[in-house]
Amino acid sequence: MEAIKAIWGFIQNQILGMKWLNDLIGNGLLALGLDTSNRWIGSIQFFVYDVIKITLLLCFLIYIISYIQSYFPPERSKKILGRFHGIGANSVAALLGTVTPFCSCSSIPLFIGFTSAGLPLGVTFSFLISSPMVDLGSLVLLMSIFGTKVAILYVIFGLVIAVIGGTVIEKMHMEKHVESFILSVGSVDIESPELTKKDRLMYAKEQMLSTFKKVLPYILIGVGIGAMIHNWIPEEWVVSLLGRNNPFGVILATLIGVPMYADIFGTIPIAEALLFKGAQLGTVLSFMMGVTTLSLPSMIMLRKAAKPKLLALFIAICTIGIILVGYLFNALQPFIV
Repeated sequence: MEAIKAIWGFIQNQILGMKWLNDLIGNGLLALGLDTSNRWIGSIQFFVYDVIKITLLLCFLIYIISYIQSYFPPERSKKILGRFHGIGANSVAALLGTVTPFCSCSSIPLFIGFTSAGLPLGVTFSFLISSPMVDLGSLVLLMSIFGTKVAILYVIFGLVIAVIGGTVIEKMHMEKHVESFILSVGSVDIESPELTKKDRLMYAKEQMLSTFKKVLPYILIGVGIGAMIHNWIPEEWVVSLLGRNNPFGVILATLIGVPMYADIFGTIPIAEALLFKGAQLGTVLSFMMGVTTLSLPSMIMLRKAAKPKLLALFIAICTIGIILVGYLFNALQPFIV
């Protein structure tokens, strides 16, 4: 058992977490005569290390996920979802969201397509909630930063929010609050041509390059903010706002995250720095969920498809779910960290 723990610890710290890379960069800076305890030099080390680490993980994960995604074009996804009913359909839609693009804005066109194709509204909303909040990439990257238990629980809780949220919307019969042009579009059920293995590998490569170009600015901004928090913001500030002594820390972090726009790869460096400074685990995870699921640009896009009442219900369900998950993580923190 100890051997298994040691092997997994090595995988988590040296392969996923790339601690060796941080040591290598630190030793390189010391060799240049630079003091890594200096705030400016420490910020540079944090920035270079996190950018390289996240970029390597990002490209690898997008390539693998895009290859998997090539087996689930919209037409096939619609057929898969159409075979299920009730909460089973919501669960499948939430799981299907884990193999889709990373940001909320990328998921909305698929949501519109599924809705116009006649899939139940609650099912499409389960997909819409799950897609940006939970994906295979987030599982691996969260494992590299927060550990296996936290990563698995994050994914489970995210899927629960997606299933419950879609189910509530379905039970409230909100179809009349979808913009009329969405329902009148109709769907063209076209079978996707069979792709060869070479085609799928080429598709995965193109998706990797395209997605990387889109998210690189958010990675740089996110890591830059993380470096500033890590080296310049006093620990007592973070603890007073987001630590255990502030019972409203989770709510504050969620509300701060909502207006922002980034994907999980841009928010993790900020969450990592906040946790290092003394913020509670559930608080930083609520911040991440708020940013990835309820960003202002994605809500503006969603408003084109959903009328105000449906949009408000979606925001309320996600916000309440994220806050509850945050407090639950805070309660579990002594047992999982």
